[in-house]
Amino acid sequence: MNATATKFNDAVQLKFHHLGLAVRRPERAVQFLAQVGYEIGEAVFDPEQDTNLMMCMSQSMPDVEIIYPGKSDGPLKELLANQSELIYHICYEVDCASTYLQLIRERGMKVGTVSPPKPALLFGDRKVSFHQVLGFGLIELLEPK
Repeated sequence: MNATATKFNDAVQLKFHHLGLAVRRPERAVQFLAQVGYEIGEAVFDPEQDTNLMMCMSQSMPDVEIIYPGKSDGPLKELLANQSELIYHICYEVDCASTYLQLIRERGMKVGTVSPPKPALLFGDRKVSFHQVLGFGLIELLEPK
């Protein structure tokens, strides 16, 4: 889905990229998304995250990344402790994550880094980082290559 970038100032643009859906097992999520018209991408194991990932794309609806446990429960263990599925993050494309984070902190937002930037196999080794924004939730920032 094409989204318009939001310009914060001359240095920072933010563009919606996808919703992150954590599941214990992907079959039913894949089935549902396929039935409503999503194109389901190939599953990829990302050793940096210890998760399996699938990108599900639509021309008319927000893209959805299905995330499910890798070799261990990894980062999903706590998220999926009491439920079998959960949309738990929103991903935004940003030119420079550190500049964006500095800007929103200057504007009074409380932000904690959950996972610093690291290459993401699903996105062609573009760097991703995760941040908890107080009063909003978890965001993933996807940087250009």
